[in-house]
Amino acid sequence: MTTYVYGIANSSHPALPDGMEGIGKPACPVRILKQGELAAIVSDAPEDLKPKRRDLLAHQNVLSEAGAAGSVLPMRFGSLAPDDETVVSVLGERADHYTERLRTLDGKVEYNVKATHNEQAVLHQVLAENPELRAMVEANQRQGGGSQEQKLQLGEAVTSAVRAREASDAVEVRRALEPTAEAVADGPESTGWLANISFLVSRKSAEGFVAAVDELRTTQPHLELTVHGPLPPYSFVDPGPAGPAE
Repeated sequence: MTTYVYGIANSSHPALPDGMEGIGKPACPVRILKQGELAAIVSDAPEDLKPKRRDLLAHQNVLSEAGAAGSVLPMRFGSLAPDDETVVSVLGERADHYTERLRTLDGKVEYNVKATHNEQAVLHQVLAENPELRAMVEANQRQGGGSQEQKLQLGEAVTSAVRAREASDAVEVRRALEPTAEAVADGPESTGWLANISFLVSRKSAEGFVAAVDELRTTQPHLELTVHGPLPPYSFVDPGPAGPAE
């Protein structure tokens, strides 16, 4: 049977969630697979596994329970292996890597920051900083809005200026927050935001990271920042024994 993988921990972890209810309906019991000094937190995988809210919460609950008592390498929802033997085999093959990751990520959490533009605010800022663009707007206004060709030229110029600002603001978001983090990972690109960045932060210095986000909101009011965290450090784990569900 396919094996669902929640995370990896040291086999000496003081409170591995053996027997806890995991994903599925009825819930599949969590079990622990050990190999040397490592342990994988797993359960059976439902045949109809999908990212339903119930299962997403169950996945998160298992990791929260284990993470509260010791370091855990979290796997993303939907991480599957062909069977238990494959998981145990990979634990042995990649023992040095997982041991290093457990040591490095101990006491660390992830914050994901997505940034978008406040459209009106960034348009005002782009015009204020670009005399040529401002002159085009004023010329069109004097001509009652300008010809169709002039409107198209103005639209293209504004779009180009805003895109350039998106690129520079993505750099600014990273520059402003990176000093408060111990590692940074870029998330998947999307047309929905100008920056999607995950930051690895020590639990002890999380207040400093949050304060840096607040400072960025204050100094760059044309940016809209969405912050998710603290999260298990998903973006800083090389999963190895399990791949995403198809």
